[in-house]
Amino acid sequence: MDFVVVTYGAYATISLAVTFWVARTLHRTGARFLVDVMNGDSELAEVVNHLLVIGFWLVNAGFVAVALRISGPVVDTRAAIEELASKLGMVLLVLGGMHFANLIALNKIRRSRHQEKQGVVAAVPAGAATLA
Repeated sequence: MDFVVVTYGAYATISLAVTFWVARTLHRTGARFLVDVMNGDSELAEVVNHLLVIGFWLVNAGFVAVALRISGPVVDTRAAIEELASKLGMVLLVLGGMHFANLIALNKIRRSRHQEKQGVVAAVPAGAATLA
């Protein structure tokens, strides 16, 4: 069998398996963080969590497909392993980059919501009487 075809198969299989594992782990462990970001609204957090997983999958599966092409000859096992390592390394960097970009964006939302909440609390003077 051709080394290029074997490398393609290994790359696609490993890349999509790692993407699946990361998406599942982020979905499971990110739920608590999203509930905090969404001010305790667990239903909204679950919806956002699901949408993030879908987006994560679409971007990463698309990247895996676009990066599938091998430009040079793969004539032996060594070249196949080197090409596979290079391609998997790019997939892992994209996965990590997306993870950190999501964390940064969600943390900004979280901070702005907490600041809005504090702004509302600060707007009511301490000891002010409320009408019943």
